[in-house]
Amino acid sequence: MKELRDNQRCYVCGRDNPSGLQVAFEIDQSSRTISGRFTPRTGHEGWEGIVHGGIVAALLDEAMVKLAAHLGIRAVSAELTVKFKAPAAPGEELLVRGRIVREASRLIEAEATVEKGPVIIAEAKGKLLKT
Repeated sequence: MKELRDNQRCYVCGRDNPSGLQVAFEIDQSSRTISGRFTPRTGHEGWEGIVHGGIVAALLDEAMVKLAAHLGIRAVSAELTVKFKAPAAPGEELLVRGRIVREASRLIEAEATVEKGPVIIAEAKGKLLKT
């Protein structure tokens, strides 16, 4: 597999990607968790007034992979299962959270949520493959 290099152009968190979401994440090393905030704009809609599910899925995926990277584990997504629970609207601040559930020799299991206040917008379970 190709060596993973961060060029700061990630669609979700890359600071050098002007068309990206530019989410700033915070890592809690002791609890092995990640969180970030994102306020979608109308350009992130699927249907009028509803944030596209692909944007929500990208936030979930990024939380899991970025957390692994910040913990010193180079990995890529191998599987992502998303459950959409409620719609998100442009202009509403979303909280993205992720955590590592289990780590084996080649595989990491992780979970993530996107929330709007007390409402869970979507949740995901993922498997990451160490590189």
